Amino acid sequence: MKYLIAGLGNIGDEYANTRHNIGFVVLDALVKDTDVKFSPGRYASTAKIKFRGKTLILIKPATYMNLSGKAVRYWLKKENIPTSNLLVVVDDIALPLGTLRIREKGGDGGHNGLISIIENINTSNFSRLRIGLGDDFARGYQSDYVLGKWTKSEEKLMIPKVELAAEAIKSFVAIGVERTMNKFNKS
Repeated sequence: MKYLIAGLGNIGDEYANTRHNIGFVVLDALVKDTDVKFSPGRYASTAKIKFRGKTLILIKPATYMNLSGKAVRYWLKKENIPTSNLLVVVDDIALPLGTLRIREKGGDGGHNGLISIIENINTSNFSRLRIGLGDDFARGYQSDYVLGKWTKSEEKLMIPKVELAAEAIKSFVAIGVERTMNKFNKS
């Protein structure tokens, strides 16, 4: 059985270590204790890992956040993975900093990456792991905030949350979205 795990973010050094790239960071944490490395592929950097007899295709879209759906659609089709086996890892300013929320389906919440995915795969019925960034920004400065670098105190708080998010991905694959929601949505 195969799963597509899409960690959303933006490519390029100017976006490294920004809040908006939390999806990339979580996927990097997922492979950190393996000998697997991401390599360039069509529309995304990709890696493949095995977990409990299942294959996880990990993608970090190279299309920039606003066109993430193009990469997700391509890799779902290429790997013949049903949307029920798709998990999107995404930042969320509506959640307090470090909060994890797993949902089986839902709307886009105004997030351009999710908007693109929904438009490209023609459904909002896919699982997502939302990671809270908080809303510590002045009105009208949302873009500056999400594209801004982590502060030292935020980094300190987020390191264990990134590890927890990687564990949530493994749980999603091992026991399914509903039991994973029950286990991790308290975090």
